[in-house]
Amino acid sequence: MPGCPMSVPASQSDDLLAAAKSGDQGALAALLQQHRERLERIVKLRIDRRLQGRVDPADVVQETTVAVLRKFADYAASPNLSFFLWLRLETLQKLIDVHRFHLGTKMRSAGQEVSLHRGSLPQVNSVSLAEQLLGRLSTASRVAMRAELKLKVEDALNQMDANDREMLVLRHFEELSNAEAAEVLELSATAACNRYVRALKRLKGVFAEMPGGLEGLWP
Repeated sequence: MPGCPMSVPASQSDDLLAAAKSGDQGALAALLQQHRERLERIVKLRIDRRLQGRVDPADVVQETTVAVLRKFADYAASPNLSFFLWLRLETLQKLIDVHRFHLGTKMRSAGQEVSLHRGSLPQVNSVSLAEQLLGRLSTASRVAMRAELKLKVEDALNQMDANDREMLVLRHFEELSNAEAAEVLELSATAACNRYVRALKRLKGVFAEMPGGLEGLWP
């Protein structure tokens, strides 16, 4: 089972970011392309289930890219977030706009920016998270047990503290470092670490009877 010290290696995109801040549009385009797949995964996790199949996460990310190209100079002049956390926030703001357009969801007033932190952003529900956790059940024998296991996983996720569940999403699926996840959840690094370990322990019990346990599903 992954431990709390898991950290993201020093970014290989630092040179691209430095070049982009110097006005190199090609470097900025390359930097955005580098993060595209990860951002699409985040949108897929957080999009309202009523819009799944109707809204392509790639389109949300593309709209975000257009906005980021316009806003980057302001960000570069006074960055108060790491580049990826800023890019993630812009993506989730765009996702909220998509929700409002299609569902009339009053998640925020038009033109009002949302906070980086959990309370104002689209949440991952237990159904979507369970589907992601079970997404690697591909053999016939495992598919047969998927429906029953999915209900157990959903129940375990629903019983988790909301911050513990969100920590699991941030660290495992969004691949944030412990420090980044702590910033998003407004926690100390130690508290963030403890939440991550606690969430994994809860899931480990659910998967205990599966061949390989939780480790069998963890990349």
